[in-house]
Amino acid sequence: MSNETSKKVVLITGASSGIGEAAARHLARHMHVVLGARRTERLEGLAAAINAEGGSASAFALDVTDEASMHAFVRFAVEKHGRVDVLINNAGVMPLSRLEACKVAEWNRMIDVNIRGVLHGIAATLPLMQEQRSGQIINMASIGAYAVSPTAAVYCATKFAVAAITEGLRQEVGADIRVTLVSPGVVESELAESISDPAGREEMRNFRQVSIKPEAIARAIEFAILQPADVDVSEIVVRPTASPY
Repeated sequence: MSNETSKKVVLITGASSGIGEAAARHLARHMHVVLGARRTERLEGLAAAINAEGGSASAFALDVTDEASMHAFVRFAVEKHGRVDVLINNAGVMPLSRLEACKVAEWNRMIDVNIRGVLHGIAATLPLMQEQRSGQIINMASIGAYAVSPTAAVYCATKFAVAAITEGLRQEVGADIRVTLVSPGVVESELAESISDPAGREEMRNFRQVSIKPEAIARAIEFAILQPADVDVSEIVVRPTASPY
């Protein structure tokens, strides 16, 4: 088997920035990465930069809230590489606000992206991985999956849900498919830009006094992927050393 055909095929949602972009750059050095996001111009620029540096990347316009779009994303990867070895369900939004602000549209957006997006990814890849009798699904949660803070009730609820879905999937899939939950602490990213609520922005400013770069999460993801097939790294929490949260 040639080196090219033996490379793992890794699908990454929300790949145009933050942890998704860092994972794409890091993993593409020795894996085929297929990148999905809504910001296609930025995504195509990232794929071009990775390929120019000797990596292997391709881009696909993806909306994780649309089940048909997710299935098309997976078909694109299979047509290009013949298989899917890893799905990284990374897409997420975080418009923090106190519940009394009643930002229902933002609540619904978090539910659609952070929960339904993960379920759509599972639905699109799990049958294929079962047919292959191999594969790995990596779901991105947060330290918000373990504790709730003011302004983050709905966001944390979505991440609690991701943790529950991931553990249920791990128990159900059996020996052929690995399932990993990665929970970052405070990481430099563009997520805070989606916060329209003043109290939420202030809360995030306090959190981000200590943060780590997304490359730290990319290395944790790589660690989980590179374990032998009979080793499932079920859960990883990565946070700043100085963070009390």
